[in-house]
Amino acid sequence: MDELTNNITMHAKDALHASLAECYVTTNGNRYNLMQATNLEANFEIEKTQIGILGRTGKANRATSWKGSGSATFYFNTSIFRDMMLEYKKTGKIVYFDIAITNYDPNSQAGRQTVILKDCTIDGGILAKFDANGEYLEEDMDFTFEDFEMPEKFTLLEGMAQ
Repeated sequence: MDELTNNITMHAKDALHASLAECYVTTNGNRYNLMQATNLEANFEIEKTQIGILGRTGKANRATSWKGSGSATFYFNTSIFRDMMLEYKKTGKIVYFDIAITNYDPNSQAGRQTVILKDCTIDGGILAKFDANGEYLEEDMDFTFEDFEMPEKFTLLEGMAQ
């Protein structure tokens, strides 16, 4: 029991409020506040190759590359991404864009974190939609990205650094 009395724990206020974020899309020199987004998740996946090593019975894992992918849901009230699909249909030119996501809860000691997903492309999307029994319309979008930056990083919370 004495070991737990010295255990430092996180303050509840340091858990970030889920909806306190900003999301901007930049494409063709235009920056859009994607305020209709209800969620977004970007994933970084390390791709590995299994290799045999002399003297071992098991395989080892060697990192070979990475890939970025993500998904977002937003209210069905913007044509930004449909315009990208239309451009590709008309010209065969894929439209690249950046997405900047900032998480910030003024109640948390964690501060701000901003991640910029670079050279994103959509995997496809919804062209038209209605729901006679629904309350409002949403759409999902999957995308990939080729690079990312993190110009703002969360502050280490009190008690994390030992």
